[in-house]
Amino acid sequence: MTLPVRAITLIVLLASVGVPARAELPAPVRAMLDAAIASGNESDIASVAKVAKVANPTDAKEIDAMVASHRQAVKRAELAHKREAGTFEDWHGNGELGGSTTTGNTRSAGLSAGLTLTKTGIKWRHRVRATTDYQRNDGATTRNQWMASYEPNFQLRDSFYLFGLAMYEKDRFQGFSDRTTVSGGFGYRAVETDDLKIDIKGGPAWRGTHWLDDPATNELEGLAGTDLVWRLTSRIEISDNAQAIWGADNSTYSNTAAFTAKLNGSLSGRFSYAVRHETNPPPGSVATDTITRATLVYGF
Repeated sequence: MTLPVRAITLIVLLASVGVPARAELPAPVRAMLDAAIASGNESDIASVAKVAKVANPTDAKEIDAMVASHRQAVKRAELAHKREAGTFEDWHGNGELGGSTTTGNTRSAGLSAGLTLTKTGIKWRHRVRATTDYQRNDGATTRNQWMASYEPNFQLRDSFYLFGLAMYEKDRFQGFSDRTTVSGGFGYRAVETDDLKIDIKGGPAWRGTHWLDDPATNELEGLAGTDLVWRLTSRIEISDNAQAIWGADNSTYSNTAAFTAKLNGSLSGRFSYAVRHETNPPPGSVATDTITRATLVYGF
């Protein structure tokens, strides 16, 4: 059970009044710290430990040792769980559903849906993403876009990793019936803190495109991308995913920025803006498309 931080603070202070400084942590203070650790709430643990050290400065090392021992035990349990998790276990993610508006090849409003799944093991990270945007205007379908991707990462050493990418797209309004991209290379986690993560990756890519009015193309190209997740508060998060695919005949630049705010429990609201630019689009297609989405997100 999560203990109210103010109540814990008051109890610890009262329990410590009149207790002379000594090598062993006073029993009431130890009991409060044990209760906070048993709750598993890291915020409460930090609050109780902070107040306990103020009230009992000569016992600061013992308090720090208790907290450190707890965190090591949690880490060992997490590693054991990751080792034992099966292929279809320990996946987390979110699904989103809402509305969207577009500019570029079409100007209309419609529905958007998305799914993101992630799994983090000891050496492997997996991410599956899928999005769809469907719009109609004056009785005619003006957008029917689909995208699905799978990206496995394998940790090498320090912040370096290998990545793979398989992506499939359908967007007839950008001039192609379907497009498949396969890539792989090196990645680097440039920043990793509790609140901010930035990944940079790049490598060769093969892309096959079935154009609506032109012959199909198969090209060896280059891919570079960045992924940013910045947690501003416990309830607000900003993310940005940028990708560039360079080809001899056509290059694609895309970026999706999103602002997510937790509403209640597993439910969040998200506002995102996506832009994609083709350097050499088919005749009759506009080079730059944008999609603005407002969705409700359910995390699991």
